[in-house]
Amino acid sequence: MKVVVFEVEEWERQAFDKLKGEHKFEFVEKPLSADNARRYADADIISTFIYSDLGAEVLGQFEYLKLIATRSTGFDHIDTECCGEQQVTVCNVPTYGDTTVAEHVFGLLLAISHKLVEAADRTRRGDFSLQGLRGFDLRGKTLGVIGTGNIGQCVIEIANGFGMEVLAYDVVQDEKAAERLGFRYVEMDELLSNSDIITLHVPANEKTHHLLSVEEFGEMKDGVVLINTARGSVVDIQALVRAFSEGKVAAAGLDVLPDEPAIREEAELLRSVYRKKYDLETLLSNHILLRLRDVVITPHSAFNTREAIERILSTTVENIAAFARSEPQNVVVEGDQGFDR
Repeated sequence: MKVVVFEVEEWERQAFDKLKGEHKFEFVEKPLSADNARRYADADIISTFIYSDLGAEVLGQFEYLKLIATRSTGFDHIDTECCGEQQVTVCNVPTYGDTTVAEHVFGLLLAISHKLVEAADRTRRGDFSLQGLRGFDLRGKTLGVIGTGNIGQCVIEIANGFGMEVLAYDVVQDEKAAERLGFRYVEMDELLSNSDIITLHVPANEKTHHLLSVEEFGEMKDGVVLINTARGSVVDIQALVRAFSEGKVAAAGLDVLPDEPAIREEAELLRSVYRKKYDLETLLSNHILLRLRDVVITPHSAFNTREAIERILSTTVENIAAFARSEPQNVVVEGDQGFDR
């Protein structure tokens, strides 16, 4: 089988060595896109990260495609309906960065609570004044955790170490975890109105789109801190900018933004294709947030530790090997498991 691996760094390629005797590999540094899809259209298997275009237009160019092995837990970047129609199996990496992302949450939170970014920038300039650098303690603060899956529970474990009180909301409640970790499930409105800090750990789907919007921000405490390491679409970014202007939100730590690909392609913003594909008001809101002093934004890098990447690669290799044995694992879309060439 021909396997094409996109968005791959040089050091990551060796992870696939164990499969090279059975399959032909091609490695591509860039994401899969409508511009380059035709070049790799004879692939049986493709492996991508989250910045590749896996929409119907691109997938329709792959005549022999049987498996998409996404190197991520989320698969909202894949047109799963199209995959089902074309009998393409989709496998993901269910867990790889639970502790990694949870640690990043507190990296963002500590950067905010101790004003670390501004303090470091100031001292680099030779300015050792403390003016405007007063922060706040995490101990005794109430942390609202929306989503108590693996990552959410790791966040709660760390919060316990800081002496925080934890309120949680999830459509599926894990009472055993609540007892073990000492947190309390509440309704969303209670969490919003009682939390000093709110952190999001939900997938991107129709039900979570703009989970936090104008109404939800209105229910929050004045001066709340928001942390989002989930997906950009979970927060109505225009509502967030408005909440900042009204003093409802005092600070935010964001590892994700809506329309991230457009932000990454700054030079393309004025081209007509971007006017059609992206919401320019959302892009403007993104840029406003990028320039606010009390907002810490990282480039969707919460997952990015060497250990987590190694876990991603290991599981992806196992997913490909299992599919080749007709024993697919970590399946999120079931497709045809046979090969006709």
